[in-house]
Amino acid sequence: MTETTTKTFVPHTGFAVPGRIAVSTRAAATWQTATLTEIRRETPYASTFRFAVPQWMGHLPGQHLMLRLTAEDGYVAQRHYSIASPPDDAGHVELTLDHVEGGEVSGWFHTIAEPGDTVQVRGPLSGFFAWPGDRPALLIGAGSGVVPLMSMLRHHRGQGLDVPLRLLVSARGPEELIYAQEYGEETTTVFTRSAPEGVPVGRMAAAHVAPLLAEQPPGGWEAYVCGSNGFAEHASRLLVEAGQPVDRIRIERFG
Repeated sequence: MTETTTKTFVPHTGFAVPGRIAVSTRAAATWQTATLTEIRRETPYASTFRFAVPQWMGHLPGQHLMLRLTAEDGYVAQRHYSIASPPDDAGHVELTLDHVEGGEVSGWFHTIAEPGDTVQVRGPLSGFFAWPGDRPALLIGAGSGVVPLMSMLRHHRGQGLDVPLRLLVSARGPEELIYAQEYGEETTTVFTRSAPEGVPVGRMAAAHVAPLLAEQPPGGWEAYVCGSNGFAEHASRLLVEAGQPVDRIRIERFG
């Protein structure tokens, strides 16, 4: 007879108020040099950029950082980006960026950046959207909104956590599905414009959300929604209509 043990992830940060994780203001205020070490193409419009950040103090899945890019003429551009990598990846962070038309920073990354280049980063930032790994997580994202959710999924797998986790992700088509090779049985994919043969096409609907809310784990779900303003409003409405408590829906939106 073999004995099995359950891994329990204990977050290093404490809760400031119920549902919100305290963020170290000292760490968040310190700029660090990040060296680009790898570029991986995810879709025709999105790539993952891996950085070595030796002094990085760690983060929780769902947090983001501030990135600062300085041009040769001294011009400075700063952007907030969600962290895609799990906290277990010590000394490194990964960002997955869409190539935004006319975007100063995303344009530089997608057309000029190469391994060896350096940028400045500080963080981690925001405790509201962070997931410590200690409660059932229902993740819903669209497009690049899946980035912070992937950090949660990778952490869940890397730590071998038993706490339930489900992911519902929306993309316009298979070719625009970020991290397509990483999804497993925990993931339901919705394609809004084109799909493989036999797979329905359409906007995320109650039929996608209701079955997930029907399988309530002990203590219920903590829902994390990330995407555009329109998607975030739509997904949140579906959750509430399916019975998810409003105070247990965390939203991160862009655009």
